[in-house]
Amino acid sequence: MTTPALQPPPSALAPPLLDAQGRRMTYLRLSITDRCNFRCSYCSPASWGGKRDLLGPEELERITSVFARMGIRRVRLTGGEPLIRPDILDIARRIAAVPGIQHLAITSNASHLERLARPLREAGVTQLNLSLDTLLAETFRRISKQGDFDAVLRGVDAAAGAGYASLKLNVVVMRGVNDEEASALIAYAHARGFTPRFIELMPFGQGTPVPTAELVERLQASGLPLEPEPDDTGDAAGPARYWRAPGGRVGFISPLTQNFCGTCNRVRVASNGDLRSCLGGRAQAPLHQLIRGGASDVELAVAIRRALGDKPEGHRFTEPGNGATLLSMMGIGG
Repeated sequence: MTTPALQPPPSALAPPLLDAQGRRMTYLRLSITDRCNFRCSYCSPASWGGKRDLLGPEELERITSVFARMGIRRVRLTGGEPLIRPDILDIARRIAAVPGIQHLAITSNASHLERLARPLREAGVTQLNLSLDTLLAETFRRISKQGDFDAVLRGVDAAAGAGYASLKLNVVVMRGVNDEEASALIAYAHARGFTPRFIELMPFGQGTPVPTAELVERLQASGLPLEPEPDDTGDAAGPARYWRAPGGRVGFISPLTQNFCGTCNRVRVASNGDLRSCLGGRAQAPLHQLIRGGASDVELAVAIRRALGDKPEGHRFTEPGNGATLLSMMGIGG
């Protein structure tokens, strides 16, 4: 007589969702495509062709629902460029309607926002994080390779007028490329109601990073008064550390020089449906395969918890020979 397989307990779906270090996960970064209409050197390898077998709207909704039952409250749709998906509004509506999800954000290069900024807000998106690394057309072409600079600027302005609760402008800082534009980008962002955030270049592509401390010092030396704000270590805390300037807040994200792994509250699902517990780690769970293989919600939850049980204490990007599996940012999402 065959012994029936033991079923995982339903309690696997109950919050809290904790990683191996006891950190509580409340924030899901969900990559919905690894394709992009730009080819930024720090993000996409030249040979990257993208995958065709992506998660569908129903699968994305189901994964989000499982995470929400486990305690996830914030979702960010990433890519690649998420707005190139023709079903993006359907995806946004589905995710925003999942019980328990309180905030839905999208990270975008803004090139499609002139048309989509208002429909996305009406679909339930509460926050936009837009990538804009330069205000100079020539530098933009150097970084993006094939992006439409004017479309990006129109998209930023469309987002500014669409009534979002939160707007952020992300700038990846590269020495000798755009590091002299920080003051201008701050003024540009504040004039449009955005919070600018400067990000240290991560070891996924080409370029030389500028440490946050150096950038802050250079901004202060240029005459911009910056005053640090108290750290936000609450449940909704993100990786940015904020400073106060005359026009508003300025954020700095420093994954290399000011490691924020100790307060990590994020879990990532890549565009191929694999859960990645960390940008710089190996632990993962093939949620795509599990769903298409008929897995129950409880079985998905068990796979998620198992992967998070192997999540490292930190990313260890700066340690040589750490054995981390580094993917293209287009493959996993930021």
